[in-house]
Amino acid sequence: MQSAISHRVLLEPRSLADALRMLRDEGPLVPMAGCTDLYVALNFGTLKDTRFLNLWRLAPLRTIAARGDALSIGALATYTDIIRSPLVRARLPMLVDAAREIGAAQIQNRGTIGGNVANASPAGDTLPVLLATDASVVLRSAGAARRVPFTSFYTGYRRSVMRPDELVVALEIPAVRGRQFFRKVGTRAAQAISKVVMAAVDPGTAQRRADAAPPRIALGSIAPTVVRLPRTERALSQGASIAEAQETLLREITPIDDMRSTAEYRRRVAANLLARFWIGRDRG
Repeated sequence: MQSAISHRVLLEPRSLADALRMLRDEGPLVPMAGCTDLYVALNFGTLKDTRFLNLWRLAPLRTIAARGDALSIGALATYTDIIRSPLVRARLPMLVDAAREIGAAQIQNRGTIGGNVANASPAGDTLPVLLATDASVVLRSAGAARRVPFTSFYTGYRRSVMRPDELVVALEIPAVRGRQFFRKVGTRAAQAISKVVMAAVDPGTAQRRADAAPPRIALGSIAPTVVRLPRTERALSQGASIAEAQETLLREITPIDDMRSTAEYRRRVAANLLARFWIGRDRG
């Protein structure tokens, strides 16, 4: 059953400063932009919030730019913006791969990377990419700005360190050196919520040593938040066989059974994706 909208309030800021002031002085407010999740809740009658802040018109938050060696992606950049961006295609092709896996063209035209981050779903397809690349979340309030490492942004299922008076305004990704890898496994090849999603970076060290830079591996849809696999990363960097690394991974993750998949299936798929990632390094 659709929720009634007559009792809901929508504020329309004209600038980022205006939006931050409204969050501070007129909250609590729920920020909204592409609304690809919010409208689903509205349609199913599960949307309890009544006061909203429409960010969609704040064009400066769509900027994608190079900041020195880092790539800065505005929170309102849509998946279509990301797919079409020469900068993203050149510097972070696995984020383009992730954006292409999200819904159909309609969703890609409306959905934003900032919404994916703020929504905090462990099934968010862009989140493992951001985690594997050591990205930072740029948060702004009316009085201050701060950068939070993606590795410490989430505190639990759909929970983060972002305060009610803050907005995600950008994602900053340092230069990524090495081979990038992204795979999503879902019920269908497209337009499906992921059962398991993996993003990884192999720095491409020719000779593996104890002090070599390890690969960076992140998984989504297997825990309350997206997760990194430091023990698996370390095992691979120290020369473990793929079978040994898979055993380490299986000890490192604790997926659950839910309506989309079983824990055992997720464990098996995660191990297979690890093998595909690592064996791929020998193919250049």
